[in-house]
Amino acid sequence: MRIAIFYGSTTCYTEMAGEKIQETLHTLTAQTIPMFNIKDTALKKCEEFDFIVFGISTWDFGELQEDWESTWDDIRSLQLTGKKVAIYGLGDQLGYADWFQDALGMLHDEVVALDADIIGYWPNEGYEFAASKALTADQTYFVGLSLDDENQFDLSHERIQQWCTQIVEEYTQ
Repeated sequence: MRIAIFYGSTTCYTEMAGEKIQETLHTLTAQTIPMFNIKDTALKKCEEFDFIVFGISTWDFGELQEDWESTWDDIRSLQLTGKKVAIYGLGDQLGYADWFQDALGMLHDEVVALDADIIGYWPNEGYEFAASKALTADQTYFVGLSLDDENQFDLSHERIQQWCTQIVEEYTQ
């Protein structure tokens, strides 16, 4: 399996989470996992990989991170049919409770439309928020790993460990 991480990061938190995911996936798969900042690397590069991890953060009132926003139209031209995709997102569940992880949900919807095989849905237990575009139809899962380093930094390491184990298992099923 050829895995890569593609992320956008304004304040480095999404990048740092990606580095932790990279390290954990390396430990689990014994593979070198490249990371690409979409500010510097075209999204088209993700087509070279079988297993893609996307990282995005939600800004302010449910807005996209600036690098994702500037490349948003490029998503629709990607060829992701048959590829496994997992998504992680960062957000602030207390400061922006009505928009928690909205960008995660928006990216998920774009990727699903490209016929990718989405893995890595994550339980919404242990979070406090009012609304999110990142919830599954039954409202019990996020469409990817949800991290809140602003309010629950102490839980991020364990969540990343569990999620990486989960997505490696889901990839091989």
